[in-house]
Amino acid sequence: MIKMYGIKNCDTIKKAQRFLKAQGVNFEFIDFRDQPIDEKTLQSFVDALGWDQLINKRSTTYRNLTDKEKKDITLELTLKKPTLIKRPVLVTTAGIRVGFSEKSYSSFI
Repeated sequence: MIKMYGIKNCDTIKKAQRFLKAQGVNFEFIDFRDQPIDEKTLQSFVDALGWDQLINKRSTTYRNLTDKEKKDITLELTLKKPTLIKRPVLVTTAGIRVGFSEKSYSSFI
């Protein structure tokens, strides 16, 4: 089963969901504001992608961090502020992807 992590009011999430539905792909959506991700799941994202790819440095949440926090993104900080995570995070049997593009999804699903 494909899992998509994000927040429901994110435009990129909405685009990704529309694309998957149009392709007839079943997926489970996990809104990490309603269902906070656990440390093990977040660590799996970091292991697969690395912090640079996982963190959305254009987000308001990131811009509001202190300089010290920006230099030392941690699991604890990200669990407290899950909107730091770039969206969507798509987890399939083929691996983990972050962000959305039709081309990327087409080769991944």
